[in-house]
Amino acid sequence: MSLLRIDRLSLRIGAAQVLRDVSLHIAPGEVLGVVGESGSGKSMTALSVMRLAPRGVAEGRVLFEGEDLLAASEARMCALRGAAIGMVFQEPMTALNPLHPIGRQVEEVIRLHRPDLDARAEARRALERAGLPADRVPHDRYPHDLSGGQRQRVVIAMATALRPRLVIADEPTTALDVTTQARILDLLRRLTAEDGAGLMLITHDLAVVAEMADRIAIMKDGEVVETDETVRLFRNMRHPYTRALFQASVHQPARRARPPGDEVLRAREVTREHVSRRGLLRRRTAFRAVDRVSLAIRQGENVGLVGESGCGKSTLARALLALEPLQGGAVTLCGAPFAPGAPPERRRHVQAVFQDPYDSFDPRWTVAHLVAEPLHMLRPRITRAEARRRAAAALERVGLGDEALDRYPHEFSGGQRQRIAIARALVCEPRLVVLDEAVSALDVSVRARILDLLAELSDRLDLSMLFISHDLHVVRAVTDRVAVMQAGRIVEEGPTERIFSAPRHPCTRALLEATPDLERALAARAARAPHEKEPAR
Repeated sequence: MSLLRIDRLSLRIGAAQVLRDVSLHIAPGEVLGVVGESGSGKSMTALSVMRLAPRGVAEGRVLFEGEDLLAASEARMCALRGAAIGMVFQEPMTALNPLHPIGRQVEEVIRLHRPDLDARAEARRALERAGLPADRVPHDRYPHDLSGGQRQRVVIAMATALRPRLVIADEPTTALDVTTQARILDLLRRLTAEDGAGLMLITHDLAVVAEMADRIAIMKDGEVVETDETVRLFRNMRHPYTRALFQASVHQPARRARPPGDEVLRAREVTREHVSRRGLLRRRTAFRAVDRVSLAIRQGENVGLVGESGCGKSTLARALLALEPLQGGAVTLCGAPFAPGAPPERRRHVQAVFQDPYDSFDPRWTVAHLVAEPLHMLRPRITRAEARRRAAAALERVGLGDEALDRYPHEFSGGQRQRIAIARALVCEPRLVVLDEAVSALDVSVRARILDLLAELSDRLDLSMLFISHDLHVVRAVTDRVAVMQAGRIVEEGPTERIFSAPRHPCTRALLEATPDLERALAARAARAPHEKEPAR
């Protein structure tokens, strides 16, 4: 008997048909990977199981241990959520209450469902099982005091505190660095194995499901287009969409080899400290986030900056962008000093593209206004008509027509918004673009198109780029040189292929070993099941 059986589930919300005849099943102790692009119906399927989907017309059956959840009352669902079915959400900061300590939030789950238990002791055990012992991470801390990986562990502790029989994990590692991602995936695998629970793992990363899942379901436009045991699915790939996802996940953009030109940016012994004041006496504590880092980028060169969360990558980027003052060292841009307060005509030469353009766009502005915003740095100032013309030209460079000018950010897909963010960075014709996790939240096919676009722009415009990313596959695909950061310092630097093929520092080797690799995962699974042939490449 299946733990969970979804039988021909359809969901219509308003006029939109969100799910169409979705059929899936999970056995106790089994990991089912659900894969697809944004809008494919993955998360809506999970929310339908939890009965948390937006109100609409649902048809079919969702059987949990033989009980149809679609026919259950809300009181019955409240009894099941958290106790029998746990859910791990993608963004822990939105799933956690910022006003309550983490220990109290785990205790709340236990008090709601098992008032007969010692909630504090059970919460402590759940957090320790999730890798957050009280002696290392005090349970009276608040979510903002923790790293992204620690917050995700708190959410996992809440979801598994009462040892539910089914765990649903919706993109639990998308925003995490590779070593933290590996630890979170290992934690999910261990907890479900210990409890004999079924796990529904929702992701757009084929390498992750190849390592984790016993079976995989591929979703597109609200339908399951292919499902099979993991190795067999990748060996056969019967559906064109499955093949397209596979090709996109291993995509390498074409790049033209060219010698680097003059130096665009140089950081010399850059030091950046964060100062905090704690306690009754307001004692001053300085934490050195960037410790005497030196880095150079030449014209037409793409440089990758990688490392674990908290190693100082983004802090260094803010220093290079002259957004924060330095406590030591100096940055030069195009041969001139570059620091906070630099004149606009110098600042125009370096622009940035961030991870989530929706957060960096004013939703009340049109695309024409958003893309033209950096043009205020040009001297002499240009007319409004000329600004609109330049915005249209920048959008044309990234593959969007001038019909986008008078629309708003919410009218575009995630990939299109990232193209608009790149257009905004290019509108001033900068010498250097800093991309801080610019593709980590994108689907594999959208990511492949954006990487092709960046490679083409770099070659055509002779543009320098600094890629800050935890996705080492992306860094290998688009960079000429890589710098590895650990604890505020660059511990290894060199040509990209040398770094990836012969890493010298233990930190670099740890990052590479923790990076999910599709072909390596499939080969390992094939070795564990010698009766199955090697998956087709």
